Amino acid sequence: MRNDPTRVVVTGLGATTPVGGDAPSTWQAMLAGRSGVQALTDDWAQRLPCQIAAKAAVEPTTVVDRVQARKLDRCEMFALAAAREAWADAGSPDVDQLRLGVVVASGIGGIGSVLAAYDTLKEKGWQRLSPFTVPQLMPNGSAGWISLELGARAGVHTPVSACASGAEAIGYGIDMIKSGRADIVLAGGTEAAIMELNIGAFAAMRALSLRNDEPERASRPFDKGRDGFVLGEGAGMVVLESESHAASRGARVYAVAAGTGYSGDAHHIAQPDPDGAGAVLAIRRALENADVAAAQVTHVNAHATSTPAGDVVEAHAIATALGDAAASVVVSATKSMTGHLLGGAGAVESVAAIMALHDKMAPPTINVDDLEEDLGVEIAVKPTDLHARGPEPMAVINNSFGFGGHNVAVVFTAA
Repeated sequence: MRNDPTRVVVTGLGATTPVGGDAPSTWQAMLAGRSGVQALTDDWAQRLPCQIAAKAAVEPTTVVDRVQARKLDRCEMFALAAAREAWADAGSPDVDQLRLGVVVASGIGGIGSVLAAYDTLKEKGWQRLSPFTVPQLMPNGSAGWISLELGARAGVHTPVSACASGAEAIGYGIDMIKSGRADIVLAGGTEAAIMELNIGAFAAMRALSLRNDEPERASRPFDKGRDGFVLGEGAGMVVLESESHAASRGARVYAVAAGTGYSGDAHHIAQPDPDGAGAVLAIRRALENADVAAAQVTHVNAHATSTPAGDVVEAHAIATALGDAAASVVVSATKSMTGHLLGGAGAVESVAAIMALHDKMAPPTINVDDLEEDLGVEIAVKPTDLHARGPEPMAVINNSFGFGGHNVAVVFTAA
């Protein structure tokens, strides 16, 4: 193994999702195979072909102070809630602010605030706009608010790569520490886009499931009957820390954030490359960056959104990238329970991958009634024990892909 003096470890986790208001409840719901998808009762939803979504299990306004909430977009509230949990979970570390960074992504940002502000502008005039409108709508608003709260001065960043944004934020955080720019980075992703414009726009792309009569069974990655994704909302956060800094304060370590791989499809603005070459490259680059052998990988949390084209392409890409080692790998698609959190997906699913590694248990992919044939990998349709699946240190991968051809794979290894 490579002698890397700046190994990065995960010392804190936070999440607020459609299946739980924090990381532990989210993880337990995933292991139990519980869906967070529900029918939308809003009047606007009745005008749309898709009338289901995965709303957050806990309203952020019950967690964030009412006065502060008035200054924030919904996605910023999710981000703050998950960030505070992750920071507390890490022990609220005492760190030089010049050595503390924040990398929090969003695929869309404060779209709810954009729409509300436009309505106010048209109906009441510019004088009635909130002075916080710009901080609410800008995609980097979540990172900014978190950096203010923590006093982070090493750098505050917001990578935007559609549905790969949350994973890319974690990768950027790993790089900040490995480059020597920070000792601790709080990284993750957030999204709050369940509203008429977004659902209507995705419906116009024919990207959403139309199983309005059975919401909890609508998201079905790898099932032959899948007909599109279900929109979700929430946030996921991790505290990344140099191993030496974590050891100096006796921090609990969940996993090693070993490395990240990136690639671009350059194929289509919204469709995956049918040969999966970009996904294969991202996975292989992640393993190389992490100095991890394919044989160490026991589990992959797949991007798998429940779209007809993407799921099969990804399964084949995992099999190709891992080669013979793919035979011992278990693949889970947790979007079957949470729906698709867009820019928050890669972060929430990284939390799930870390917990799978920590507990050596892969969560199930629910709603698989008729599994696609010849995928080349084993799909977990029930909680699956990962013990004895591969040599130590055991490794897991989280895949995240986004419109625009973005491919990101993050590798975590056992601490």
